[in-house]
Amino acid sequence: MAGMKAPPSGAYKIVDVPEPYGDTIKRLGVEGTYVGNTEAESPWVPFGDNAAIRHLAFDVRENIYVNILWIKSPGVIGTHKHRGKVWAICLEGNFRYLEYDWVCKAGEFITETPGTAHTLVTDNADGMKAMFHMQGANEFFDEEGNHVETLDVWWFIEHYESYCREHGLEINKALYL
Repeated sequence: MAGMKAPPSGAYKIVDVPEPYGDTIKRLGVEGTYVGNTEAESPWVPFGDNAAIRHLAFDVRENIYVNILWIKSPGVIGTHKHRGKVWAICLEGNFRYLEYDWVCKAGEFITETPGTAHTLVTDNADGMKAMFHMQGANEFFDEEGNHVETLDVWWFIEHYESYCREHGLEINKALYL
């Protein structure tokens, strides 16, 4: 492998790759999914007065949920603590946490350590959008540090499905892994 700069490629064609467990994978596996960028495929669901979430994936087996958080103008998402891994990439604008000294700008990537509490804010006049890949519980606290609510994959599914039911939208099965 020394000196290899990229995997070999040469033709635009589907290659029949041997797979000894192909029948089992077809029988029990879940095909990869595609979620386009239309509201019909995943609407912006309100998340408080100044924010919305566009749900992209729900994995109930591993308590994983992926979404785009949109804070529409300068604002805050309350203090919260994750109980699992979080990966995020800023898509538009910028955001930061009051507890840290960095600002995440478009194209930049962050991780969050399980068990730490932080408060997400954007000071950007145009707000921010970021894609979050989260696993496990997400606990929210009030201004005095009292636990208010726990969000997990089931909460996010209900957030999405109840909005769809209330607005006569079809539930997109491609969101479920």
